[in-house]
Amino acid sequence: MNNFVKPTQTVDAQAIPTEAQLLERARGLLPMLMDKAESVEKNRMVSSQTIEAFVDAGFFKILQPKEYGGWEMAPAVFYKVLMELGRGCCSSAWNMMILGIHQWEYGSLPEQACLDAWGEDNAVITASSYPPFGKVEEVEGGFNISGTWKTSSGCDHGKWAFLGGLRRDASGQVIDRMSMLVPSSAWVIEDDWHTFGLAGTGSKSLVIKHAFVPYHRAHSLIQYTYSERPANYLYPFNQIFFGAVSALIVGMAQGGIDEYIRQMSVRTNTTDGAGAALSPYVKDRLGNAVVRVRSARARLLQMLAESSEYVERRELVPAFDRVHYMLDIARVGRDCEEAVMLLFKATSARGIYLNNPLQRILRDVIAASNHITQNADDTAGMLGAYLLGQQLPPMMFGLEPVSLND
Repeated sequence: MNNFVKPTQTVDAQAIPTEAQLLERARGLLPMLMDKAESVEKNRMVSSQTIEAFVDAGFFKILQPKEYGGWEMAPAVFYKVLMELGRGCCSSAWNMMILGIHQWEYGSLPEQACLDAWGEDNAVITASSYPPFGKVEEVEGGFNISGTWKTSSGCDHGKWAFLGGLRRDASGQVIDRMSMLVPSSAWVIEDDWHTFGLAGTGSKSLVIKHAFVPYHRAHSLIQYTYSERPANYLYPFNQIFFGAVSALIVGMAQGGIDEYIRQMSVRTNTTDGAGAALSPYVKDRLGNAVVRVRSARARLLQMLAESSEYVERRELVPAFDRVHYMLDIARVGRDCEEAVMLLFKATSARGIYLNNPLQRILRDVIAASNHITQNADDTAGMLGAYLLGQQLPPMMFGLEPVSLND
C-alpha cells in the first residue's frame, strides 16, 4: 500500500493522538509483549507481527516530520512510550527504540534524502549501525563505502539503514564522523547475533561489497549547528539517541520491578512458610530498586525538559549543558542494572530457572547497560575534566575541542 504524504500536505492536528493516548496504547500492548518475550529470545529476532503492532499504534509517527506524514512530537513523548514498552519485552522494545529514533534523524536531513526513503511509502522502516566499522572513500558527489557494519538491531525489518563512517581529509586525518543512508539493496545480512542478553533484538551484521552514498544522504553525527529545521530537530543528535537508549533501560528495569512484585506477592518462604512479602529483606530490596529507577527516570526527563527550553526558543543547547546531560544519560544504565540485580539476588535459587522472567530481564538490562551510550565512567571523567578547565578533544561535542572557557 502506498502511504506517501506529499511534503506540501499537512497532517490533521485532530488526527494526532495525545501523549496520554499513546501511553495507553503502549500499556495495552504489554500482555502481548510479555507473552512473546520468551519466544523472541529463542528466535533471536522480533516478529513482523510485533513490528506491525508498533506501526498500527502510531509509534513510528511520534518523531517523524509532519511534512512526511508524521506527528513531529517532542522526544519526551517517545521516551515515555519506550519506558512503558520496556516493561513488556526488552528485545521487542529495543527494536522499537532503535528503529523509531531514526524518524527523528530524518528531521535534520535534506528533503531529497527523505524522498529517497519515503517517496513511495512513508511507513518504510530504517535500521542502523553507527559505529564506523566500514571503509569510506570520498569521491565526486558523495562516498563509496564497503565493509561489515555490526549490531544492526531489527535490520530484518529495515528497507534502509543509517551506517556510520569516518570522513578523512586528503592526508588521511579524520575530520568528521558521518551517518550515511543506504538502501537494503546494497547489503546482505550476516546472522551473527548470538548473545546472552537482548538476544531477541536480531542485531545482526550488514555486509556491503560496494555502495555509493550521495552527499544529500550523509550528515555529520558530531557537528551541531543551527538551521531552519523545525524546533523538535534542534537537539544534539547524541543527546536524543543516547537518551532514547536510557529511556528504554528505565522501562526494562521497571519491568523487573513489576515481575518482582508479582512473584513476591504470592511467594512463601522455604523456612517457615510465611509470606515472602513480610520479609524486611524483600521489602528493603524493592524499595531501594524503585528509588534507583525513579531517580534515573526523573533525571532523564529533567534533562529533556531543560534542553527543550532552548530548542523551543529556537536556540542550540549550550556546550555546558550538553556535557552535563551526557552523564545524566550515561548513569541510567548503571542505576538500573544495580536495581534489577538487587531484586534478582532476593529471589535466591528460584531466580536462576530459565522459566523465571526476572533472570531474562536481568540479562537484558546488563546487555543494555554495556551499550556505548551507558559508559558512565568515561563520561564522568569527561565532565570532571571539563569543569576543571581542561579541553575535551574534538569529535565529541563538536569538530573542534571544547572547553569551559570557550
